[in-house]
Amino acid sequence: MSERTRTTTRNPIRTLAGRVRRPATHHASHPSHPDDPSGPSRQRRQGASVVDSAIYVDGRRTSSPERLADTFRALRELDESVGWIGLYRPTQDELAALASEFDLHELAVEDAIMAHQRPKIERYGDTLFVVLRAARYVDASEQVEFGEVHLFVGPDFVITVRHSEAPDLSAVRRRLESDPELLARGPEAVLYAILDRVVDGYLPVVRGLHNDIDEIETEVFRGDPAVSRRIYELSREVIEFERAVRPLATVIQSLSAGFEKYGTDEELRRYLRDVEDHLTAVREQVEGFRHLLRDILTVNATLVAQKQNEEMKTLTEASMDQNEEVKKISAWAAILFAPTLIGTVYGMNFDAMPELHWRLGYPFALGMMGVVSAALWGVFKGRRWI
Repeated sequence: MSERTRTTTRNPIRTLAGRVRRPATHHASHPSHPDDPSGPSRQRRQGASVVDSAIYVDGRRTSSPERLADTFRALRELDESVGWIGLYRPTQDELAALASEFDLHELAVEDAIMAHQRPKIERYGDTLFVVLRAARYVDASEQVEFGEVHLFVGPDFVITVRHSEAPDLSAVRRRLESDPELLARGPEAVLYAILDRVVDGYLPVVRGLHNDIDEIETEVFRGDPAVSRRIYELSREVIEFERAVRPLATVIQSLSAGFEKYGTDEELRRYLRDVEDHLTAVREQVEGFRHLLRDILTVNATLVAQKQNEEMKTLTEASMDQNEEVKKISAWAAILFAPTLIGTVYGMNFDAMPELHWRLGYPFALGMMGVVSAALWGVFKGRRWI
């Protein structure tokens, strides 16, 4: 990191990043707010990756450099200043300039450029590299969207690199600027505030997922055929959400250990413990969602199997009833076919036929028809076809 001359003689305070930071020796006036159209936020609208860049002394913004070079120069010139540079999808050249000025490790810079990292914390010399994954619930599509933010935290600077709209770091900056006493605690205060914002953003996601699970339970017992697909999609979202939440616990635990090791301000340590409590509650609910969805999927499979069994039973009964009707029709057809066959034979125009010139030939033919029909009826009745 470029060395900056500090002329103050006050007692040094050890920071989490491992370097010595001294209390500020002067105050400065507060410039325009970052949301002011005439302020640095106009850089974002012009398409630059620098969303906001500010120099703080005693928790108050003293300048808002429009170029990174101006930010570097201001940090060198102002005693006990803290710089906060916010970037949105920066170019490789911009990160290279930051890496050269602040002595950022090439592996951390590579991660910040590539993105798609899991939450983690790494120490490179006196600089911390922290990766956080934010999440937000979109009511319109009932889906969870994930974001990613990378932080470089040094003794007198914070660099935030975002690759998505979430989390809203402008709200974090406004909160800290409205509380100079908290911001004056240094880069660790910025790191805490961003952590707090990310974890607080998990709560609406938890509520949205809870509502989705309630709806799925209703659809399962209502027999909605499309519910299986929704269970699968929601399970994937819960797993992805868990991948964002679970590693963050290790990050906070590492930060807590660092806060204790370097004697970070006790108030910040309390704030961090509060964030850890909130994260623990979120983790427990997410884990419960995963188990609940697994149980719902099992119940749905059972209900689907029962419904299929009932349908098969109904089809089997219908098939059996149909078979009975076919038997009856076949039996009566056979009974009626026998006399028809006899009558057809005697109706043929042949001169030499049995009993043709016999006086009792006609009654004999009718009797034979009756006997054959009665015999067939008896056979089919015995087999319960009729």
